[in-house]
Amino acid sequence: MKKKLIPILAALLLIVIVVAITLASGLIKKYSFTDERADLKGYFNLQSEDQVGLVLQDEVVEDKGKLIDGEVYLNYNTVKDYFNSRFYWDANENVLLYTTPTDIIKAEVGSRDYYVSKNKNTESYAIVKVDGDQAFIALDYVQKFTNIGYETFQEPNRVHITYQWGEVQVTDVKGDTQVRVKAGNKSPILTDVLKGDKLFVLPEEAQIEEWTKVRTGDGYIGYVLNKKIGETRAETTSREFEEPVYTNISKDYPINLVWHQVTNAQANGKLLELITNTKGVNTISPTWFSLSDNEGNISSLADKNYVTQCHQIGVEVWGLVDNFNKEVSTFEVLSHTSRRETLINQLIAAAIEYQLDGLNIDFEELSGETGEHFIEFIRELSIKCRANGIVLSVDNYVPKAHTVHYDRREQGIVADYVIIMGYDEHYSGSKESGSVASMAFVREGIEKTLEEVPADKVINAVPFFSRLWKETPKTEEEIAAEDLTEEYVPYHLSSEAMGMQAQQDIISVNGLEPVWQEDIGQNYVEYEKDGSTYKMWIEDDQSIDLKASLVKEYNLAGIAAWRLGLERPSTWDVILKYVN
Repeated sequence: MKKKLIPILAALLLIVIVVAITLASGLIKKYSFTDERADLKGYFNLQSEDQVGLVLQDEVVEDKGKLIDGEVYLNYNTVKDYFNSRFYWDANENVLLYTTPTDIIKAEVGSRDYYVSKNKNTESYAIVKVDGDQAFIALDYVQKFTNIGYETFQEPNRVHITYQWGEVQVTDVKGDTQVRVKAGNKSPILTDVLKGDKLFVLPEEAQIEEWTKVRTGDGYIGYVLNKKIGETRAETTSREFEEPVYTNISKDYPINLVWHQVTNAQANGKLLELITNTKGVNTISPTWFSLSDNEGNISSLADKNYVTQCHQIGVEVWGLVDNFNKEVSTFEVLSHTSRRETLINQLIAAAIEYQLDGLNIDFEELSGETGEHFIEFIRELSIKCRANGIVLSVDNYVPKAHTVHYDRREQGIVADYVIIMGYDEHYSGSKESGSVASMAFVREGIEKTLEEVPADKVINAVPFFSRLWKETPKTEEEIAAEDLTEEYVPYHLSSEAMGMQAQQDIISVNGLEPVWQEDIGQNYVEYEKDGSTYKMWIEDDQSIDLKASLVKEYNLAGIAAWRLGLERPSTWDVILKYVN
């Protein structure tokens, strides 16, 4: 009997051994570390030998650099988006510009020379190269004007760039180990690290047990086992670099500016008549200059006698230039360096000839593609204004998503004053009637502007006008012919802009009793006439008082008003309470 059990027990033992071996091998396979090495060119997504992987701070980005004649070059858009937006590439004239508070620095494609004003400097490399429609700037040249540090590495070609300085978290490797692509023992090895190597500890959105996200000194970003590294500690990174200092003209009094609409030379002669009714105005901005063609030339209605009369009564003159000529493409003017130069030279020449105290830039309805050229124009103009003691102010809409390309933040650095046109909440093309400038709208304009521009540079502009809205019901035939799937409006809408006295005339003629709307901050009237409904949110001393009070509430640089002649004499007493 015992002899029969021996084979059975042996078989069972063999089965147990096989199962144990299988389980053990499974556990070993599960918990062992792979020796697979990551494809490093794939890690940086390098498609050709001249491409350079970019590790910007603590991120491997999709942008690629180029290796040309042993020099690393960065795409212009990479430089602009990450490091320094003051570089400007003119694809029309193949020139790279960099603006400082005092100079325009220029380099042409393929040249080793660059010019600071007219002074020639030479590098050992070509400063800018072009590949198709892309411009590439030598990284060494970028560093001359930008607070960045960088290290280059080979196999594969890559560069690590530090552009944010300050406190970082670091740790030391306790024993030779590997940094892997992902957190896990089956993830491929990115690189080996040795005992004593320093790693930069990076934040991770989701907590991962046993692993820490790190960046190595040579630019790899991956994961290392916690037990292989020491305690995390803080270190401070820095680099000696002198940031440019922008000086600005800042008046030691609150600005009380009014625009004077001048449409012909004869209108200049009405200055004294109009300004006699004002009180406390210290700055006037006549609408004298306009873009006149696509080459950067301007038309002018400037008048020396006008300036003399203003100066005699202690009023500064900031000549306004606009882009309202429909025959002129603002994009075509501003996107060519030579045309911007023509425009700037003519404006500065006019300011000097007519002894203007300042220039006011009123470029409206700019397309998104025009934005970078517009702000370059403001930078370049600021250099010559600064050199000649000319105040530079720029008019802006109440900030909205579709006007971010005006770059108010940069305006707030290079210009002297940033003016908010705190009106046109509802305008001639609006689909519904409403206030030209409700208090909520005005506050929004100020608060959003102050997120980007210092308060002592911000001037808020108020309207001396309102709109009389006319709503005329559509006929049954018109309604039947319309596509009712669209947002339906059952009336025709039109409006007429009018000054304060004209508004009061409407109220008197129609025997109306204005009603104060607390939420809007304006008086309101409505009446029926000839089958139409008329509505008006009134700008008067009461509404202007509320708007003007915001100058003190937000510690702004002053107030502006559109336009001279639309106000009542008493309105100036209201404004003077807040800007005296």
